[in-house]
Amino acid sequence: MKRHPYIGGYGPGIVTPGGELARLAAPSFLARHPSLPVIYAVGELAQGWITAFSAREGRLSPWDERSSEGDSPCHVAVHPSGGLLAIANYGDGTASLHRLDARGVFDGDPIVLRGHGSGPHPERQQGPHAHQAVFHEDLLYVSDLGADVIRRYTLDGEALEPLTLPPGTGPRHFAFAGPVLYVTGELDGTVTRLAPGDDGIRVRASTAVTENLPSHLELAGDLVYVANRGPDTISVLRADDLSQVAEVPSGGAWPRHFAIDGDRMYVANQHSGTVAEFALAGGIPEPTGEVTEVESPSCVLPA
Repeated sequence: MKRHPYIGGYGPGIVTPGGELARLAAPSFLARHPSLPVIYAVGELAQGWITAFSAREGRLSPWDERSSEGDSPCHVAVHPSGGLLAIANYGDGTASLHRLDARGVFDGDPIVLRGHGSGPHPERQQGPHAHQAVFHEDLLYVSDLGADVIRRYTLDGEALEPLTLPPGTGPRHFAFAGPVLYVTGELDGTVTRLAPGDDGIRVRASTAVTENLPSHLELAGDLVYVANRGPDTISVLRADDLSQVAEVPSGGAWPRHFAIDGDRMYVANQHSGTVAEFALAGGIPEPTGEVTEVESPSCVLPA
């Protein structure tokens, strides 16, 4: 049987690599423990939840769960040490930190990190909207689409000076290459590269003339990959100057997320209900013809 990644979304549960369904309401994002067979899933509900699953032989069994401490959690990340988990709650802009014990389950009370601020977009930036949580060099970074900042915290939850982006950017997903930061702007359709000591580079994420709401971004080698919702493409950019190498169809409609697994890329096309597989030939995604049908997929996690 053809194996695919774990797939989360807005359907009735998580689709496992073996094609089974682990039931959970709106598991919109997934993350893996770095050293234990545990997978975490957020339930994107008004009263958000985080569930820890035991993951053995491609099967998921619920192990522990608790509140995400916010409204509509849309992202979860685990610290490389395996001792800390972070959640971004989109609805109210709250992020939360959760200690993990030696088994990978929740330990002690969470630390709640409340966002604040707004931006110029009349509908999307009336208040804070946390969208992604990333651990980097023992700090927690949280993108706030509603306030045009990337918030920074110590691992104990102490707030540090945020990174500020131009008004109306709407920062969504981001990634680091050493000290260099790459950010998608969901609201202005851009990718920004920020490096110490320079003024930054800012480009359109897609060459298409249609409206674009970029979603996920990943780095692999000297390339940056960006998913474009609207044009329904994957852009390939050079990491050093953000010049475009290629732009290819995403294999469906509304590419919400993608993951790179070796020489393969898997793209979750939310509106077409498909996860499309690509081969990375010379860094350029080429469709393999393998497509998995899943209700409203929003996240792929390599098996």
